[in-house]
Amino acid sequence: MPDRAIPLATRRALLLAAPILGLGLSPRRALAAPEIYTATLSSLAADGHDVVAFHTDGKPTLGSARFTHAWKDATWRFASASARDAFAAAPDRYAPSYGGHCSWAASQGYRASGDPRHWRIVDGRLFFNYDARVHRTWLTDIPGFIAAADRNWPKLL
Repeated sequence: MPDRAIPLATRRALLLAAPILGLGLSPRRALAAPEIYTATLSSLAADGHDVVAFHTDGKPTLGSARFTHAWKDATWRFASASARDAFAAAPDRYAPSYGGHCSWAASQGYRASGDPRHWRIVDGRLFFNYDARVHRTWLTDIPGFIAAADRNWPKLL
């Protein structure tokens, strides 16, 4: 059965259960994880936050269901039509690095969820981290963790 015939929630559940069940499946071989982090059973990127607002307003801002854009198998929400249009014109400029996954985890060679409440913009790039504790760790060596995550990310796709 092709991967696309298996519902996303089922693929994720199987992937998470594989080590417990002794299936020995790797994420790459078993069930390709989406590039963009979305919460389980949701297709909302950045937990529904307007990723343009991080760059323009300097703070997390929830987007609206009225202003959406589909990109990389995820739905992105925005607080305004102008933010949506800016993203649509240059999504790579505004989208969080590592698809919104935790930047510190990527630096360590694995994927974890990113939380838009724990963020930073560095050299024009938006980064999310798993939680406040992980974010504080990431802040101790931002350039080193970014360099490591940039090296690891292609292998984590």
